[in-house]
Amino acid sequence: MAEEKNYVIKVEEGKAATDERPSIGPVYRSCFAENGFPAPIPGMESCWDIFRMSVEIYPNHHMLGHRQIVDGKAGKYVWQTYKQVYDIVMKVGNSIRSCGVEEGGKCGIYGANCPEWIMTMEACNAHGLSCVPLYDTLGAGAVEFIICHAEVSIAFVEEKKIAELFKTFPNSTKYLRTIISFGKVTPEQKAEAEKQGLAIFTWEEFLQLGENKQYDLPIKKKTDICTIMYTSGTTGDPKGVLISNESIITLLAAVDCLLGRVNEELTMNDVYISYLPLAHIFDRVIEELFISHGASIGFWRGDVKLLLEDIGELKPSVFCAVPRVLDRIYSGLQQKISEGGLLKKTLFNVAYSFKFYNMRNGSKHAEASPFSDRIVFSQVKERLGGNLRIILSGAAPLSSHVEEFLRVVACCHVMQGYGLTETCAGTFVSLPHELSMLGTVGPPVPNVDVRLESVPEMGYDALASTPRGEICLKGTTLFSGYFKREDLTKEVMIDGWFHTGDIGEWQPNGSMKVIDRKKNIFKLSQGEYVAVENLENVYGCVSDIESAKEYILGELTRTGKEKQLKGFEFIKAVHLDHVPFDMDRNLLTPTFKKKRPQLLKYYQSVIDDMYNSINKPNA
Repeated sequence: MAEEKNYVIKVEEGKAATDERPSIGPVYRSCFAENGFPAPIPGMESCWDIFRMSVEIYPNHHMLGHRQIVDGKAGKYVWQTYKQVYDIVMKVGNSIRSCGVEEGGKCGIYGANCPEWIMTMEACNAHGLSCVPLYDTLGAGAVEFIICHAEVSIAFVEEKKIAELFKTFPNSTKYLRTIISFGKVTPEQKAEAEKQGLAIFTWEEFLQLGENKQYDLPIKKKTDICTIMYTSGTTGDPKGVLISNESIITLLAAVDCLLGRVNEELTMNDVYISYLPLAHIFDRVIEELFISHGASIGFWRGDVKLLLEDIGELKPSVFCAVPRVLDRIYSGLQQKISEGGLLKKTLFNVAYSFKFYNMRNGSKHAEASPFSDRIVFSQVKERLGGNLRIILSGAAPLSSHVEEFLRVVACCHVMQGYGLTETCAGTFVSLPHELSMLGTVGPPVPNVDVRLESVPEMGYDALASTPRGEICLKGTTLFSGYFKREDLTKEVMIDGWFHTGDIGEWQPNGSMKVIDRKKNIFKLSQGEYVAVENLENVYGCVSDIESAKEYILGELTRTGKEKQLKGFEFIKAVHLDHVPFDMDRNLLTPTFKKKRPQLLKYYQSVIDDMYNSINKPNA
């Protein structure tokens, strides 16, 4: 068997521990950056240049599309070209400036993805304003905090979110002067806004403000802050992550380099479905990437139950997802398989095993079993639109069994990535045809240097034969700091290295496996430390979580013994909740990470009862 390829190159040796700092592992970067990190396209200095250059090259190509609703039914996608969008963007920009907003001003956007969201973002890019997403998935408390902290003077808002925005009054009116609805404004809303001393417009009214007015576009610099993206965080107030033009254009150059090296370049013929929140960096940079290639972006209707129907109509070539969405697709497909009868189920299992066997032995997915793809898996492909070539999962870890399943049945590449708002999203991504990267986030994207830092208190050694430690990153895609929080910036930026807080493990092929979280260490009453993420991963192997408590506890104990957990790491009691953790109860972040302090508070009485039940003396 041929020796496994290593997709990273070493650029600096590791260092032993000192009195001040723990040991650090060697510095690695992508093998695709063997001659240095790729440079942006000449003339591309800002996010405005991304859009402006594409308008010049692809003026008549479809840019933004949405489904037309006729008699209550969704029809075909209707499209606006790059030139048509550009003309509206110029009007939006002139109208913003006519409200007195100058270069460097802060413009809020509050609502679900839609063409107007992108147009407003591009108007901000044109006039050197910082776009400040007001999280669609957070309550009024966070929206009020962001408006006041970022000093947002003008806000664009989805029609159904106007009432939520009004809940930020009167505190937000210290800064907020103008509100624009992407839809209608009721007389009552107009009266309420005017009562607070604010101007409020419908989208169409606002576009007319800039009629017959022309404002010169300022010269944008790479170092200018194009967006302040607030991370929800798991504790405390949201942090405003400062993202520069340079961070985004550098990322795009690196992604283009990577896709070119694996023969999966984007073109103007690619189509993307926009449904992940534009308020998050993951979707923001993906849409910037598509715009840079003159490709097409179609928006969903905003209902996750109708997402597959929108996909079927749009027929995207690239589908980005968070694990929760892919889990839903996986469960739906599994249900269809189980309902198909013995013959169909047997045929599916035989086709799956045959194709996966060939993929494990080096066959590319399209060559592993064309017969299986045509006869069995074509239905899955059509359910996902029939045109997909890449599924990219990000924001949280994707279960290995879901990733494996989709790699086999989706008839396209399934890639898992890793990044944070502070790293402008793209930091690691697994590569097409590399089945050995299953369960990892792949090697670094060719825009960052990576090293691990030992975490002795958790037993992670960056200089061990299997290097494990905190993932630390360095490069021009990194954020410019936390807005008005230099103290928090200094906590995570040490000697130019961003400390992610995530524990990683280098794999022999140069890919990274995220195995733990540095802060998720609990100290038990007997003084032992427990890494909770590891336990969640171990006990997460138990599939029958809907069963009775006794059965589940037995299965958890069996699994714990198989994985050789220590006695104090065994789960002693469980509580079953038929309602999954959600954002409505403030138990999850918008990227579906668990908010542990809030979970503890929400389930405090349940946890107390469980402790009491296991500590009761035997009768």
